[in-house]
Amino acid sequence: MGRDDARGYGRTVDYTDYARRIRSHASLGELSEYGQVNEGGRDYPLFRLIVPGDRWLVITSGFHGEEPAGPLTLAKHLPDIVAYAKSKGVGLRVYPCINPSGFEDGTRYNRSGEKPNNDFMRYEIAPGEWRGELVGDPPILRWALYDGGPKETRAVRSDLARFPAPDAALDIHQDNYLGGVATYAYTFGDKAAYRPLMEAAAAHATVVKSRKVDDNAYADEHGLIVFHDGSVTDWYMRQGVPHAAALETTTPTSQDACDAVNLIWIRGFIDLAARGEGPTR
Repeated sequence: MGRDDARGYGRTVDYTDYARRIRSHASLGELSEYGQVNEGGRDYPLFRLIVPGDRWLVITSGFHGEEPAGPLTLAKHLPDIVAYAKSKGVGLRVYPCINPSGFEDGTRYNRSGEKPNNDFMRYEIAPGEWRGELVGDPPILRWALYDGGPKETRAVRSDLARFPAPDAALDIHQDNYLGGVATYAYTFGDKAAYRPLMEAAAAHATVVKSRKVDDNAYADEHGLIVFHDGSVTDWYMRQGVPHAAALETTTPTSQDACDAVNLIWIRGFIDLAARGEGPTR
């Protein structure tokens, strides 16, 4: 979805209205504020919905403010998502909009210009030499949680760390750089598990195949990318979570098409969590 088309919100997004929509789903589970961030003298609540189950899926969305489709999908379709998860015995921890000031302003980063997303962890590639991203697959000495970074990353990382690693983790993004109506995903784990999801998504958006999507990422013939970038899904992969992915749709893609693609992957990840493979160490 382009910045000028927020599907009912106009050019900018009123986070007060968005928060009202999220609060309207309080009956679905345990809806609470895991924190607040202050931007421009205004406090923004950070929401988390927990629905109990035998297995667990974590859904995160809204790290980048000019990528509104994920937060909007969740605000609209949470009842259906929760119903499907319950039918599979899967519990949910949903973080629908991690960067509220960016979401409200339609900007990639928060209002202070900080860059939430890739600050969950760092890699030591040589004694005392740490990197946030691994280009290629170089050997590493160790990885560690990163204590710095934007306030939004610190808040959600701190909350996620309170819970055991889930059975699956899905982070919903958009691509504001590639043109056209398209989709692809950054994934960890068995790629065969994700190919049916991408095939289903192809009914709603062109799958980006066998091409470069940015300086350090190249989609394979199925639209899948492996990239250790210090993100929430990278962190979960390092904790042994067997299924972790960051889903992308391009911002020119209509909200209806984004909803369809997002829901295919959400239901697919509920199914993967239901397998009960659990984190491996």
